Amino acid sequence: MNRFCNAVKSGEFLITAEVAPPKGANPTHMMKMAEALRGRVHAVNITDGSRAVLRMCSLAAAILLKNQGIEPICQVACRDRNRIALQADLMGASALGIHNILALTGDPVKAGDHQNAKSVFDMESVRLLQMIAKLNQGLDWNDQPLTNGPTDLFVGAAVDPQSPSWSGLKRRFKRKLLAGSQFFQSQLISDFDKLEKFMNQIAVDSNKPILAGIFLLKSAKNAAFLNKYVPGVDISEHIIKRLANAEKPLQEGMKIAAEQVQMASKICHGVHLMAIKREDLIPQILDMAGIRPIQH
Repeated sequence: MNRFCNAVKSGEFLITAEVAPPKGANPTHMMKMAEALRGRVHAVNITDGSRAVLRMCSLAAAILLKNQGIEPICQVACRDRNRIALQADLMGASALGIHNILALTGDPVKAGDHQNAKSVFDMESVRLLQMIAKLNQGLDWNDQPLTNGPTDLFVGAAVDPQSPSWSGLKRRFKRKLLAGSQFFQSQLISDFDKLEKFMNQIAVDSNKPILAGIFLLKSAKNAAFLNKYVPGVDISEHIIKRLANAEKPLQEGMKIAAEQVQMASKICHGVHLMAIKREDLIPQILDMAGIRPIQH
């Protein structure tokens, strides 16, 4: 039974969190971080070469989580695979019981740790969504039948409500809706007025849940780094000063994240929490925000 899909369909306030696969073959740390989230999130996102940095493949990591009874969302990025490999991996995911997929274009190779690698980008996220819709109907990308049965995939997409191009954001969101996205997880949200405007003017009639991206800022230096190096991020000077003046910056960062969870709960349908290397703090952030454990 797909617990995340059921939570989406029943209209629950959705909580997901992001965990990176290991760089190597030992998944102990990843499993420890994911285990800390048990009972507090509806599903755990497993990243697929995020920022073009080498990690274990997301599908293998998702299977490891599922085997421990933790609901995964397997991210699938287009950067490293052509349409044959993407379809092969998606059929394999469905066969192995990995049903939740987040369809992404993928970060550019130049952002990562193998800058001389060749990018593929045979597809991008909208066409990947269209591909998954076809696979679920029992057809491959060329409209040929899948002779051994269709996939059963519940697919979502990314959205950036803080995009500088309002018309581009509106156009791309609608294309992803039409392509079959069943839920949306946002990039890091720092401007909740823009999130509210997006919800009221673009997503209002979509009937699909939007999860606001909430990031644990560990220090003023961490916030400044994100402003400088992550496209679309604009953390306010007020927040940076709060972190800089705090006696315990990490605790202040947790407080800020909890406040943002509360703000998001009044605007959209859920939150997607990112606490890189400190996923174990997410339950405390949820407690601070007044979010109770999830009853399955």
